[in-house]
Amino acid sequence: MILLTLAILIIDQGLKIWIKTHFYLGEEKLILGSWFRLHFIENEGMAYGWKLGGEWGKIILTLFRLFAVIFGTYYLRHIIKQGYHKGFIICATLIYAGAIGNLIDSMFYGLIFENSGDIYNPYISAIFPKEGYAGFLHGRVVDMLYFPIIENGHFPDWIPVWGGEDFQFFRPVFNIADASISLGVIIILLFQKRFFDRSKKEATPTIETNSTVNDEVQVS
Repeated sequence: MILLTLAILIIDQGLKIWIKTHFYLGEEKLILGSWFRLHFIENEGMAYGWKLGGEWGKIILTLFRLFAVIFGTYYLRHIIKQGYHKGFIICATLIYAGAIGNLIDSMFYGLIFENSGDIYNPYISAIFPKEGYAGFLHGRVVDMLYFPIIENGHFPDWIPVWGGEDFQFFRPVFNIADASISLGVIIILLFQKRFFDRSKKEATPTIETNSTVNDEVQVS
């Protein structure tokens, strides 16, 4: 579990640092056709761009992530000692590692990076500048994975509410940590019956006795 956590963190942080130091904000590059792109954005909120408003919201969210990581450390130790299903332990580790990955951004990226340029002023952010772009706990999470599988979709007119409107699938931009959390949660939901079936077959009780067992006793 330690090796899996380290592997996810190394990949997650390595990609984030590379994006932060090689892309300007909003820059996009095609990787596999038009459906897989690297698109650099910075997220002040939760996974997939969800936000908890204001400066206090940002601090609360970062502290919540910190609490989740601390709790996750003890919870992982507990389920390993209790002999939970290995698949569940792996999924819990995926969620745990993803939480650490985004926590690192929130806690330290404001201190070790300067603001990234954008399309109007496309300079690249430097790492370890004289002054970071934000204080402790106020860092922004780096997102870059973008999969617009259906980019110019259109709902038929007969569909209620959204009929006639354009849509895009898949719109959110995310990172490796987000993907790790989502994968862990999805697998737990799909295989929860297998993971949490801790029932044991009841053994037929046996009673020790000093009585002689023979044909006559069994008949009577």
